[in-house]
Amino acid sequence: MEYHKVKIIIKNNSGLHARPCSAFVKTANSFESKIKVKKGENSVDGKSIIGLMTLAAAFGDRITIEASGPDAKKAVTALEKIAITSFD
Repeated sequence: MEYHKVKIIIKNNSGLHARPCSAFVKTANSFESKIKVKKGENSVDGKSIIGLMTLAAAFGDRITIEASGPDAKKAVTALEKIAITSFD
């Protein structure tokens, strides 16, 4: 089983709000791997928009995207791209 992770700093002035969360979750759900998003001590299912929004990630916050499963590397790469483009 593969495992990959990446750390991202939120650059969107509005933080992690509904629209970027929606794009992230849609992409996450296209992968078989289990996706987790962490902020500090909090960890949520990256395939759940409610979970992602409960992180209340604001401008300047650091989040970690983790994936484990058969397509973990592809998942993390795709989600990092979404985070960089949609979270700005």
